[in-house]
Amino acid sequence: MTELRKLRNFSIIAHIDHGKSTLADRLIQRTGGLSAREMTHGQILDNMDIEKERGITIKAQTVRLDYTARDGEAYVLNLMDTPGHVDFAYEVSRSLAACEGALLVVDAAQGVEAQTLANVYQSIEHDHEIVPVINKIDLPAADVDKVRHEIEDIVGLPADDAVLTSAKTGLGIDEVLEAIVTRIPPPTGDRDAPLKAMLVDSWYDPYLGVVILVRVIDGAIRKGASVKFMAAGTTHLVDRVGAFRPKIEPMEALEAGEIGFITAQIKDISETRVGDTITDARRPAAEALPGFKEVQPVVFCGLFPVDAADFEKLRESISKLRLNDASFSFEMETSAALGFGFRCGFLGLLHLEIIQERLTREYDLDLITTAPSVVYKIHLTKAAGEAEPRTIELHNPADMPDPNRIASIEEPWIEAVIYVPDDYLGPILKLCQDRRGIQKNLTYVAGRAQLTYELPLNEVVFDFYDRLKSISRGYASFDYHQIGYREGDLVKMNILVNNEPVDALSMIVHRAAAEARGRHMCERLKDLIPRHLFKIPIQAAIGGKVIARETIAALRKDVTAKCYGGDATRKRKLLEKQKEGKKRMREYGSVSIPQEAFIAALRMGEE
Repeated sequence: MTELRKLRNFSIIAHIDHGKSTLADRLIQRTGGLSAREMTHGQILDNMDIEKERGITIKAQTVRLDYTARDGEAYVLNLMDTPGHVDFAYEVSRSLAACEGALLVVDAAQGVEAQTLANVYQSIEHDHEIVPVINKIDLPAADVDKVRHEIEDIVGLPADDAVLTSAKTGLGIDEVLEAIVTRIPPPTGDRDAPLKAMLVDSWYDPYLGVVILVRVIDGAIRKGASVKFMAAGTTHLVDRVGAFRPKIEPMEALEAGEIGFITAQIKDISETRVGDTITDARRPAAEALPGFKEVQPVVFCGLFPVDAADFEKLRESISKLRLNDASFSFEMETSAALGFGFRCGFLGLLHLEIIQERLTREYDLDLITTAPSVVYKIHLTKAAGEAEPRTIELHNPADMPDPNRIASIEEPWIEAVIYVPDDYLGPILKLCQDRRGIQKNLTYVAGRAQLTYELPLNEVVFDFYDRLKSISRGYASFDYHQIGYREGDLVKMNILVNNEPVDALSMIVHRAAAEARGRHMCERLKDLIPRHLFKIPIQAAIGGKVIARETIAALRKDVTAKCYGGDATRKRKLLEKQKEGKKRMREYGSVSIPQEAFIAALRMGEE
């Protein structure tokens, strides 16, 4: 049993790529969590293949470390390594809810970035003690004084006592550990009160079933205890209690202030809602802890198997993946062009990409992804027999109701904060204007511009992030949060191939951008659809009005090859016959659009 004053719970927060996971490695190594032989690769806590390959953290991970301070006292440190990417901000929020302090890691060469700021604000909301750590001081481009000024000017934290370190070389790691012990406060809690624990995360383990990460606020969780999940209303028997060091270590109990895991013979992860309060079934707590907000999918798209026979395999794979990612949602849908598939909800484009890649890799599936879209609110006019006009949520453009019934359409808007060096400011302002952005603020801090823009989310989900990075050569950083719905002049654009609408390619666009988007799509399909023996018109239409058109020329068989000289009327007769045949073929012939054409037409970021 560890005394409360000897416990420290902290998370590591930073922008993408500022060295959180490498710093976590050094802390684990320095406190003897793993031997040098077991540190087989960098980023020990990034255990998914995709995390290792991309060098990013997707899931927040926890580890318990023992540290003897310089004054000879023995401490227990609970470290949480968090993701840096904006799509996984909910992982950060729930990790911060379980801690009392945070290490704010800032790259000595890059300085403060957009996500640094977003995470600091979250941390301040939880009333945390924040310890600034300036990392990568061994880089030739490191400028410690400049970064100190940025931390003070932009973030508003005193940076005189910021810890200087290089997580890669191990320089300054002892100072980081001392700062954790001396500057982060110990947890508070009453070990004799009824059990009150917060469910921080849960995932599915093929051997242990559902594993639940908990932070005990009051009381204690013991092996063999009967616990109740207050929001879900279910009761379970705890059969395993332990902590990660980072290997699993069984324990008899987790007491107030401690972070660890429990298993309780739970088969379905949907019973374990993140933010739920766990209490003793026999001696329950009077009230639940304030949970954190439910995670809402922001971007939707359809996932279809290339081979229709793989549908059952896709259903099984998606269900398994859902066990380890509570923020991912799905429901079945059908498409005339693509057959059976699923409409899936994601937190952003990176999240979509990661899920798609995991399905392809871990479950060996070949998938087609439809164009991503956001959730629109459609206000309908009052129908006969209805007391009130209805409002519906639209996830799939193909389900758009009859335009005559629509009173108005609202779309989600975001507030984006962009940090960019002065040299790239002009093109980035133009990019934001082109995407219907409203500029709210423009300030200069330490030689960089800080832009605040309000933007419609559907203009951002396509390829905004890629364009931003390519325009600024990777120097711009971007963070956003949703600010609600606003009415917009939005229309559904259909793509017709040989006068037949292709539902998988329909999309909702702003009326002003419809023509350009339609023309672009038609041009792209013209290059992708192979030529047939008859002319194929490709059209983009809004309602009954065609706004763009391209025509694929027909393949022509030389029917006059067998005529050697002779009368010209013979040749004309054969050509007329061919013309009639082509006309009939066009009326009854169907255009086969290859799957590759769908995939290429739906691929974002190539505009």
